[in-house]
Amino acid sequence: MGKENRFKIKDLPGLLWEAGKLWNKNNPWRLGAVVAYYAVLSLPGLLVVVISAVGAFWGQEIVQGEITGQISEAIGPSAAESIVSIIENSSKDNRTVFATVMGVSVLLFGATGVFYQLQISMNEIWSVKVDPDAGWWKIVKDRALSLAFVMVIAFLLLISFVVSTALTVLSRFLSRLWEPAYVYIAQFFEFALSTFVIGLLFVLIFRFMPDMKIKWRSVWLGGFMTAVLFNLGKFLLNIYFGAADPGSTYGAAGSVVLILLWVSYSCLILFYGAAFTRVYAEKYEHKVHPSDFAMKVVEKEIIVEKGNENIPTEDK
Repeated sequence: MGKENRFKIKDLPGLLWEAGKLWNKNNPWRLGAVVAYYAVLSLPGLLVVVISAVGAFWGQEIVQGEITGQISEAIGPSAAESIVSIIENSSKDNRTVFATVMGVSVLLFGATGVFYQLQISMNEIWSVKVDPDAGWWKIVKDRALSLAFVMVIAFLLLISFVVSTALTVLSRFLSRLWEPAYVYIAQFFEFALSTFVIGLLFVLIFRFMPDMKIKWRSVWLGGFMTAVLFNLGKFLLNIYFGAADPGSTYGAAGSVVLILLWVSYSCLILFYGAAFTRVYAEKYEHKVHPSDFAMKVVEKEIIVEKGNENIPTEDK
């Protein structure tokens, strides 16, 4: 670790390289596949909760249209149609009070599942694990934290809609003044808004999701850098899905496959950002410690005998 306590631009290449090594060491493809699987299972509950929360202020039909439009832009119209069907089936009115309560409970439990699995993946990147003696209170706490992240997504989405509306009004005004420039200005503000909103979400994920006590100064750079990479990755994935159409091979299951691929690839970027955050915190000697319900996993060196050589390897 370096002795510096402040970030310097000249350190960035080394931080990116070390983050890449840590990212690769934790097998991000496996972690991304696990989160993608639980994301599909959590999707109905997550969408219904978010649309209901934001729709209370903005109108559910408008919010649903905006979300499906974003999904269509990212992974194609066929997947968006399938998600619309999921939303409609999940939000059907139940006839009895008991069925309603059970339905809401199942939706909330499902909506938090993907964040619970994301926390497990973050813990692996930070080399920390839950204390076996933590008990049931740790599970309750994690589910409550996951539900809080669902509400954060709803709140950020609401802010995004409000600002997007303001930008639409501004772009119409600018188009009357100088039409050629307005297109580029609108695109810049749209990218900046998306990066800011997603960046805030990543900052919160890197700060609160791992079972670590992490300082705010450790997560800002990694969060917004990940947001830029995420938007770039979304653009490249859109090109890939449009050209290769990987879901067409799977017929009726193609939409599910597209969602799995999109979440899995996006998680690769997210986990790189988490690895960068850890490397950044350790490089500048920010004090980070396991939470009250967790313990650090110590990396041990063992000796593997091969022929006449003793080869040192690392294992957890």
